[in-house]
Amino acid sequence: MRGRNRILIIWLTLVVGLCLQIIPWSAAYYMFKPHWLMLILAYWLIALPHRVGIGTAFIFGFLLDLCTGTILGVHAFIFSLIAYLLVFKFQLIRNLALWQQSFILFGVSVCYNLLVFIFQISIYHTITMSLLILLSSCVDGFLWTGIYLLLRQIRRSCAIN
Repeated sequence: MRGRNRILIIWLTLVVGLCLQIIPWSAAYYMFKPHWLMLILAYWLIALPHRVGIGTAFIFGFLLDLCTGTILGVHAFIFSLIAYLLVFKFQLIRNLALWQQSFILFGVSVCYNLLVFIFQISIYHTITMSLLILLSSCVDGFLWTGIYLLLRQIRRSCAIN
């Protein structure tokens, strides 16, 4: 594959993550909803930080803001911050065992939830989140292994480097 097609595959996986992220869930199961876009973005930030960086995270955060109807810039800021943290330590995270990476992504997901919570309080002056939403962070930690293996297979089969 040529270079341009390889980048398109990366962006296609991110668009799939965006689509999975905006699928509505019922209120009874919303606390278990994984952060698909964040997980897919985290994989590419750790695997190929020279191709996917803070700018890509900002763009997809902005698109998530547009799709979900939140105030523009909230998810863009949060994804940019997460991207900075992951790119800053990508070599360390990449060399950890997969189960250790799951714990790192659990922590990143907790940070994501807390930042969304802080923005909700500061912008809307209401508290619409309970501690049960942290269950989604546990789901993210468990899903990381599968997402990592799937995206690594895609990256290797398409020779993306």
